[in-house]
This record gives sequence, structure tokens and C-alpha cells, in this order.
Amino acid sequence: MVREFENKNQWALILGGSSGLGLASAKKLATHGLNICIVYRCARSQEEHVMAEFEQIKQQGVDFVSFNADALHPEKLKMMIAGLTEKWHNPGKIRVLVHSIAKGNLKPMVSADAPVLQSADFALTIHAMATSLYEWTSAIFEAGLFAKDTRIISFTSEGNSKAWKSYAAVSAAKATLEAVTRNIALEFAPYGIKANCIQAGVTDTMSMRAIPGSEVLKEHALTRNPHHRLTLPEDVANVVYLLCKDEAAWINGVVIPVDGGEHLC
Repeated sequence: MVREFENKNQWALILGGSSGLGLASAKKLATHGLNICIVYRCARSQEEHVMAEFEQIKQQGVDFVSFNADALHPEKLKMMIAGLTEKWHNPGKIRVLVHSIAKGNLKPMVSADAPVLQSADFALTIHAMATSLYEWTSAIFEAGLFAKDTRIISFTSEGNSKAWKSYAAVSAAKATLEAVTRNIALEFAPYGIKANCIQAGVTDTMSMRAIPGSEVLKEHALTRNPHHRLTLPEDVANVVYLLCKDEAAWINGVVIPVDGGEHLC
């Protein structure tokens, strides 16, 4: 195993890293020597399981910090940024920011027996899953915590261009996320920051299971995918790692499908 980030005092900051793509990314990056900071939210009933997952990361011999806090709350964001400078040595620098926040409304636009989408639902979802990326990027930049060569990575989906029932708010958020990412890629480039989106194939995560009709989507994905399997969180984490390597320094402002060719059909 090549640990090219070891002993460089560099960190991966994962927003939404207690499960799914965020957790898989944290584990992968730790195996290559990046120190890990995870911001997450979970209930007390889930805490024991999450701590066991975090323990696996610590066993990679990297420094580890976690915050069970609301990444979307402005004051808590400021407190966490300030806390990082106290917890890290020298201080450390952020090599990669991974945005994996999955919080949004999955309501239909029309229904006779269920609540329907409101403007506030769109606003909450777009903030959580899209514009919060800019808030964190800006706060870290202002604090001077980015490394000279930083990678910002976020996760989108085919919902960015396809319509799925009850997915309208999340779809709008994914389209916004891609627009925000492109502008970060453009405007922060002079400071050594590159930003890209990964469009993961259908992946069996907690967030996926929350989507109405997710079982149908998974069955359809199995028929579409040339490999006839779903995308795994580890598949996506592998590409997160690739985007962090020195050799990926010229990849900026793009949406990269990571789905084994699922998007072809």
C-alpha cells in the first residue's frame, strides 16, 4: 500500500462521513496516510456503530478528529473551523474537502394523501446539499487552512438531469451543486484549489433507501449496468483517492461518472 500522504500533516475533511460515500472515502484516504476529520450527525442509537467505524480509521495510524454537529449551522461551522486550528499541529492543512451531506426533502409535487413540496423544502434541500459546499469552502479559505494544492470533491447523481417521483428538491440541489462546483473550480483556481463532482451510479446506501421507489431504481440499475451490479461506496471512494493524487492536479470543474458504464444505457 502506497501511503503518499503520510507524515505531511495534511487532512481530509469529510462533511457527512458517518456512513455511505463519505465514510468509504474517509477509510480509503486514511489507508494512504491522510489524517481524517469527519463532521457528522447521528442519533444516540447509532453512536456505537459510528464509533466502531471511526475506530477502523484510527487503526490506520493517522490522526483523527470528529464533530457530531450540524454542519449547516453558521455558528457551529465557525466553531468547528476554530476548533480545527486548536486540534491540529502547526497547524495542519486540508488537502481534500469531501462534501457528502445528504439531507433533503423527498416529497411529491402532487398528492391526494401526503404533504407536497413547498418552497421552504426546496430552500432547505438546496442549502444542505449544494450551497453549503460554498459556505464551507469560503470559511476554510478565509481561515487559511487549505493546502497549496487542494481538492474539493462532492457527490451528484443522475437526478441532476432525470426526473424521479418525489426527487424534485434533491434534483434541484444536485443541479445547483454542480453549478457551485464549476464556479469554485473557476474562481478558486488561482489559489491552487480544484473542484470536481463525482456522479455515482445507483449505490445501496442509507440515503438511497430513503428515496421512494428506491427498490425499483436499484432493479433498473442492475439491468442497465454493463457489469450487472450496483455501484459500491468503495468504487466511489477509489476515485476520490485518485482525484487527490498529484497526478490529478489538472482535473478541474468536471462531473465524473463513476458507475461502471451505467450512464451509457
